Amino acid sequence: MQNYKNHLRLYPAHHFVLIPANLALLVWSFIHLFDANASLQERIIWVLTSFTIFLLSMITRIYALKNQDRLIRLEMRQRYFELTGKSFAEKENQLKLGQIIALRFASNEELLALMDRAINEKLSNKDIKLAIKNWKEDNHRI
Repeated sequence: MQNYKNHLRLYPAHHFVLIPANLALLVWSFIHLFDANASLQERIIWVLTSFTIFLLSMITRIYALKNQDRLIRLEMRQRYFELTGKSFAEKENQLKLGQIIALRFASNEELLALMDRAINEKLSNKDIKLAIKNWKEDNHRI
């Protein structure tokens, strides 16, 4: 059962392999930059290559998360419409993206009341998640 304490997800291949390996390569390339035995061109190529690889791994992660945020907004629009028969646009304009993402974990039974609380009391993402009694699990997040 998902809840506030166990809802965060780490992707081992990204968090424990790719990022540390990229950081190690980047650090090594900067150390190698001061190696007088290698040509300046070789040292610059190492720095540029390692920086590019690191940047690519971060950008792909950001793209995936941005896409996930768009899907969450669409999901919340659909859920709100199914529960109320109304457009989510008015509520969506009153909520920050982080609040919408936090609200998606609320069950249908508590979503509307918690959404109103989030707007009226300006609840933080954490406060919203802590207020959820029955979590709507999401085990497919990136």
